Amino acid sequence: MGYKIFTLSPGSTSTKLAVFDGEERLFKANVQHDPEKLKSFARVSEQKPYRVETILEELKKNDIDIAGMDAFAAYSGGLVSTPGGIFPVNDKILEDCSSGRLMEHPAILGAQIIGAFAEQTGKPAYLVNPPDVDEFDDIARLCGIKGIHRESHVHVLNQKEVAMRAAAELGKKYQECNFVVVHAGGGLSITAQKQGRIVDGNDVLNGDGPAAPNRSGYVPLLPIIKMCFSGKYTEAEMKAQVSKTGGLISLVGTDDMLKIKERIAAGEKWAALVYDWFAYQLAKYIGSYACVMEGKVDAIVMTGGVSNDTDFIANVKKYAGWIAPFIVYGGDFEMEALAAGAIRALDGVEETKEYTGIPVWEKFDFEPEA
Repeated sequence: MGYKIFTLSPGSTSTKLAVFDGEERLFKANVQHDPEKLKSFARVSEQKPYRVETILEELKKNDIDIAGMDAFAAYSGGLVSTPGGIFPVNDKILEDCSSGRLMEHPAILGAQIIGAFAEQTGKPAYLVNPPDVDEFDDIARLCGIKGIHRESHVHVLNQKEVAMRAAAELGKKYQECNFVVVHAGGGLSITAQKQGRIVDGNDVLNGDGPAAPNRSGYVPLLPIIKMCFSGKYTEAEMKAQVSKTGGLISLVGTDDMLKIKERIAAGEKWAALVYDWFAYQLAKYIGSYACVMEGKVDAIVMTGGVSNDTDFIANVKKYAGWIAPFIVYGGDFEMEALAAGAIRALDGVEETKEYTGIPVWEKFDFEPEA
């Protein structure tokens, strides 16, 4: 029997829950919250008592008592930029999350909810590789317009988890390995992970990098500027093309890979071209991130829901398989990552870090003013 770990991840109208006994998942649920009730709260942090109530009701139905947990771990945003690692929930974390000063999104509730459970039970609460992790090398922050910097917005929790799994599979420590890691889901993030750090990655929030099933990725900039000033689109519509209705949705009208493959099987040439292009353009980015590590890549690690498609993986390998071996973990492992991080902290295998509220990077002190 291992440690009992309770994990959670708040979403817009639901909260994912899981309980682990060591590495074994004993329970999982996706608790739905009344959207109208959520709308009645002026600020996201005001949802906390209601969400806690519905979470505890779900646990009670399944005979789960939080008093029996050894630790709590959550996905939680709303922090300043941090290094990767495991952070015990402290007063500064709770202050930044509850204030919503950096973001008003349900993700800020993660720390607040497990903080309340920790206070009630006297057990520790941890954030594991939160979404605000930023480990970029300085050179990765520059772009071609003065005053604009590339930012670290990737699927950090799952990215780091599968990289650690790949290292173990290779019989190495994570800090000894160089990986190009691709999380291919509705959004797509790709990172260069060099000896335990994400030294570069595409910015999934700002339209950087390869296209995803429902995100545009990089597109030529001048045509976009023309669209913005054409008078045909609102700002919201243009943002949606980048972050919600771009990529496969824009090109073939769906982000469902199975439906695209059905259309290919029926003889649709356009669907076949787009499907092949999706792998082709991703492979180009894999190559560029291998360059970040000067070609010294232990493995290319694929994860996310799209990585369950063996034909897609084969297409990517066709272009990029010469770089390094592929290791594939289809799906996402965020809840498992939270539990594993808590266990590493409890066992003392990984030293925890204190969240100070001081960002690891805001700007270059030596950069001339824009």
